Amino acid sequence: MKAVLLAVVWAGTVLFASTPAPIPQQASAAAARPAKADGQAIFTAQCGFCHGREATGGASGPDLTDSELVEKDVNGNLIGPVVRGGRPEKGMPPFALSDPDLKAVVAYVHERKKTVDEKPGRRRKVTVEDISTGNVEAGKRYFDGAGGCAKCHSATKDLAGVASRYRGLALMQRMLYPTPQNAVQPAEGEKPRPNPAKVTVTLPSGQTVTGSLAHQDEFTIALRDASGWYRSWPTASVKYTIDDPVTAHADQLPKYTDEDIHNLVAYLQTLK
Repeated sequence: MKAVLLAVVWAGTVLFASTPAPIPQQASAAAARPAKADGQAIFTAQCGFCHGREATGGASGPDLTDSELVEKDVNGNLIGPVVRGGRPEKGMPPFALSDPDLKAVVAYVHERKKTVDEKPGRRRKVTVEDISTGNVEAGKRYFDGAGGCAKCHSATKDLAGVASRYRGLALMQRMLYPTPQNAVQPAEGEKPRPNPAKVTVTLPSGQTVTGSLAHQDEFTIALRDASGWYRSWPTASVKYTIDDPVTAHADQLPKYTDEDIHNLVAYLQTLK
């Protein structure tokens, strides 16, 4: 009798040891479910350099929250072909995103557009048509002549494609109040932008050092010289002069007439 009891106990032990523990239903379902694509992360990694991390415009890409294509897009029917086919003529390469990733990116772009549109004072309340009241030829004459724009800018070089990056009021604001380059922080993964402001520092010995303005405050003046070296001095111990092209825009503000502004914007809108 004792032998039979031991055999039963031994069989039960073997059966228990060889039977796998049941997998909780909830954990099993979670493992089988694919991870949701993160549209913001994908957009930042793939598109952020050109279009900005928040889709409002970047180094070379336009503001997608103010894009006619995004405005008309329905569930990616217009955005999708552009993403996958690219726009080589405008410098945009194709991106081979999976269907879930593309869907997530499209959703993120529309989410950003909705968020920006809902902000008080959103520039889209001033339409492109509201701005497009000037004369293109008169604007070109002003650009090349009385406005002095051609002294620093070129329609075929630094301003080439500017109307594709900025539209309507955004273009006008960029023209009237350009952001100083030294105040613009590069986006993640973006190379630092060269500062057009030039500084000449005169040392106590009389020697002069020139370069791009790297930093300026009440106590320090710093530049990056032609060799790429960062050099700084206490402002109290040196003399320095700064030549910043952006100041020309500020100097021009009191000289504009309304007609000048609208004509100049009309001309800039042709630079696509």
